[in-house]
Amino acid sequence: MQQSYLKTITGWAIILTTLFSAYIIKYFEDYSLSFLGFLLFLILVIIRYRKIFSGIMILTSRMLVGLLFLFSGFVKGVDPLGTAYRVEDYFIAFGTDWLLPSALFFAFVLIATELLLGGMLVLNIKPKLTAWMVLLMMAFFTLTTLNDALYNPVPDCGCFGDALIMTNWQTFYKNLAINVFVLLLVFNRNRLKASYRNSTEWTLTFALLSLFIGFQYINIINLPMVDFRAWKVGNRLFAENPQPVKYYLNYKNKKTGELKEYLSPDYPYNDPEWVENWEFVNQRVEDPNRIPGMNLAIIDFAGEDVSNEYLKNPDYQFLVIAWDLASADTDSFQKIAKLYENTSAAGYSLIVITATLPQKIQYFLERENLSFEIPFFNADDIALKTMIRSNPGLVLIKNGEVIDKWHYNFIPDWEDLEEEYLKKE
Repeated sequence: MQQSYLKTITGWAIILTTLFSAYIIKYFEDYSLSFLGFLLFLILVIIRYRKIFSGIMILTSRMLVGLLFLFSGFVKGVDPLGTAYRVEDYFIAFGTDWLLPSALFFAFVLIATELLLGGMLVLNIKPKLTAWMVLLMMAFFTLTTLNDALYNPVPDCGCFGDALIMTNWQTFYKNLAINVFVLLLVFNRNRLKASYRNSTEWTLTFALLSLFIGFQYINIINLPMVDFRAWKVGNRLFAENPQPVKYYLNYKNKKTGELKEYLSPDYPYNDPEWVENWEFVNQRVEDPNRIPGMNLAIIDFAGEDVSNEYLKNPDYQFLVIAWDLASADTDSFQKIAKLYENTSAAGYSLIVITATLPQKIQYFLERENLSFEIPFFNADDIALKTMIRSNPGLVLIKNGEVIDKWHYNFIPDWEDLEEEYLKKE
């Protein structure tokens, strides 16, 4: 009786300690030998005490891993193009540029697999097979994120899409914590009993797979149904009450090597002795007005930054975002050209922002027989891809606030825009 009680205490202690370690990962953004050792110790513990876990502990682990896979798959599946961009980063980092055209396909497969395994764990479908598949997937993820942590080939693996940004070391730590629960399931796989008949299990599996593929497809032909980025509808592009930007200057004593940080302009630059003995090292800027992800710079063909002219326009401002005209949906530009005529006649501004070079823009206009009156501007392609997952896409802003966004498949008619927004003024 006492031995059974000790097993229960030990089992729950391992589970709760692992959950606690997953929570405190947010405090370990970089390499930490002690934290890494702690997580590896938990993996050794789960191997050593793999047979002490009760049915409720196994069920808890199965649900935790399943729900985590569903969450991770959902935040990526709601934005398959964003996941494809992350896949492209890996292809470039590993010198496999020839795979770039297949990035979206690989993203689809990865997301569908993750969602399917999560759904099968939660519904207890083919539990033994699923446990092995999850272990294989986690082994791949763990090795990949270890490489990311050590060599930083990509700044962000995108494991949780744009919903939760983690450093490469945090992502690796996260996978180690997940592996504790995955190993618990694999070691106790013979105690995982299916809840359905074999035919029902396969029917549910294919139903889930169809559901998750359809879910991704919907988010490809239209904008993501949930937007986690800075340019989501309702967000402001600038701080409403700007605060002073603070500049911190770091100086080093030439004799002692002592470092001191001063808030500019509060440092003794008028003291000759201080100037003689201290040298500038670097500076740190604290900008309380900076909005993460809001880094768009609109550049005209003369090289001037005209961002404020359009982003702070107090009236309705239409932005057509086409990061690459060569791969853009050309049919939608006929509708955009008509929209430009209507906005100009009504006194509103519409511009096209692209990463395509000016010479190729002219070729594109001539090829598509479009009006040369449409104003084109340049911007970084990554910033444009962050704004809207559509090439081209339409963004409506006013006085620095995102009013609405449309995929090129659903660009509204001028009459609908007037009725929905412009006539309500």
